[in-house]
Amino acid sequence: MSFEITGELVKKYETETKGESFRVRDFVIKANDGGQYDNFVKFQCTQDRTAIIDQYNEGDEIKVHFDLRGRQWQDKYFTNLNAWRVEASSSDNASAPAANNNDAPGDFPSAQDAPVVEADDDLPF
Repeated sequence: MSFEITGELVKKYETETKGESFRVRDFVIKANDGGQYDNFVKFQCTQDRTAIIDQYNEGDEIKVHFDLRGRQWQDKYFTNLNAWRVEASSSDNASAPAANNNDAPGDFPSAQDAPVVEADDDLPF
């Protein structure tokens, strides 16, 4: 089950090593849910995904893609929000024209880049 949520990055924690090889990192966003009260949501990323938050700074608007993970231990239940992808919020992309530079290699043209074709023939197809 995958979910996504958009919000402001509030806190990034350092990567922790648990045991000899397990790495985990937490971060918190303030969700943009339009409610009366602030909604702070804490996510966890593990192993090679601990770096997905590195390029973002506190205060940045981001979109987090995550899965719900639950487990039981000694008659207690735990739920984690396991982040697997983070990207800049689409509202940030609209305000950053440099991010839409179509001259960069690997970028795909947008609908606005399509050539204008004028039909000057009378073919019905």
